[in-house]
Amino acid sequence: MRLIFGSVLCVGLLLFAAGCTQPAAQPAATPVPTEVQTAVPQTTVPPVASTTVAQLQTPGPTQTLPPIWGVDVQVNSNGEAINPQIIATFQGGKGLNVIPLIEVIVTRSDGTVESATMKQPLFIGKSVSLTGTYKTGASAEAWGTKDRAEVWVTTPQGDRIKTFDAYIPFRSYN
Repeated sequence: MRLIFGSVLCVGLLLFAAGCTQPAAQPAATPVPTEVQTAVPQTTVPPVASTTVAQLQTPGPTQTLPPIWGVDVQVNSNGEAINPQIIATFQGGKGLNVIPLIEVIVTRSDGTVESATMKQPLFIGKSVSLTGTYKTGASAEAWGTKDRAEVWVTTPQGDRIKTFDAYIPFRSYN
């Protein structure tokens, strides 16, 4: 009897010392959100591959990720006339293991919008390829010099940050 009573008492003391007997924490009161009116409505692009038709717009401002989440994504054209592709390649960074999603959106000069995503696990060299503009003709303008690429990075907190937005030339001679 002493052995059973001693064992129950010992287990009870261990549970008390570990903090397992404390009541569950009450959730904090949720503050009531206030309405804030913005001049420009926010639009979001779904993170799945899709194709739509839109009007080509001028590339806009981009943001920089915090240094602890920094990632580098290169966007280039393959320069092939038969099968033009815009290729986004992950080049690494401190956010390699914490960035959950990178979305690449290409708006071709004919107005077609395509998107593709890179999800975890990310690694250097991981890439997505989207179709570039294909037009017939001999001039450089005819080969899709107005294809626009955007790179949106989702942070660990779920915020979407545009890190790249530029026209991608069909070929570049640097």
